[in-house]
Amino acid sequence: MQQGRNAWHVHDGSAEVIARGHARPLDLVPVTGDWVLISGDEQSSCYVESVLPRRTTLSRAAAGRRAVEQVIAANVDLVAICAPADDVNPRRLERELTAVWESGATPVVIVTKADIVADAESVVRDARVNCVGVDVVAVSSVRRDGLDDVQARIQDGLTLALIGPSGVGKSSLVNALAGEEVLATAEIRGDGKGRHTTTSRHLIHLRGGGLLLDTPGMREFAPWLGEDGLSGTFGDIEQIATDCRFADCAHDSEPGCAVLIAAASDEAVGLRLQSWRRLMREQAWLERRHDQRLMAEERRKWATISKAQKAHYRQ
Repeated sequence: MQQGRNAWHVHDGSAEVIARGHARPLDLVPVTGDWVLISGDEQSSCYVESVLPRRTTLSRAAAGRRAVEQVIAANVDLVAICAPADDVNPRRLERELTAVWESGATPVVIVTKADIVADAESVVRDARVNCVGVDVVAVSSVRRDGLDDVQARIQDGLTLALIGPSGVGKSSLVNALAGEEVLATAEIRGDGKGRHTTTSRHLIHLRGGGLLLDTPGMREFAPWLGEDGLSGTFGDIEQIATDCRFADCAHDSEPGCAVLIAAASDEAVGLRLQSWRRLMREQAWLERRHDQRLMAEERRKWATISKAQKAHYRQ
């Protein structure tokens, strides 16, 4: 299923149809990758009746100060986090990895545009420091380096989603994997940054049987609520923490904290600890804001019910 603004492109197994929502709101808003029940036919009108349960849900916190979940894709098996070889941001990688681990999918990091740097392997080695337990692959869509490695992961029946900011080469990578130009690409701007070309989410069937999902570039990426994602991203910190004196150690100022001891002697561990603390604070903020929003919605709901009851009694 492909996500649109006011309708959805749905494949029914034999052809693609455009389905719309009924006047009544759906329990879940369909996103790309969802399996849905539809009614009607192509000759008249198709409607999405319901969204089937999701195996995986890739989400982020919506940009801005609102604590709102934005679902990016559903039912993906692998998520490729794309970062250009000349600008791999370790802090962004950690955020994206946290979201992918939380989704239930398996992450892989793709260092794109490997042809524009002198030593792509050193970029890969540096990235691995912040991608514990995750494969990191260097790819050049121009020279076709590393494409076989990525292609081998998209087995028949599996779906690989690509995420990353605009201009990292996602559309070029999709075209290279598909073997034809299925998505538009844009020239690099004068400041060396890429232009935003993908404005909607596409689900593309590859010749090998797998599916490839491209997503629009996202300038900000804050993972949504969840503890599993942080555990997956910071497995190295959790491993060191097994030697802490206290089981509930917060790695702040507790005596006998193995993480603090390791951070004091290893700069890389210290930077990882700072990132872990930063994301823990963001998660706590989201939880507080989300709870406040839920409480406000609950108050509004009961106020509406009370108002309706009073109107009923007056009648």
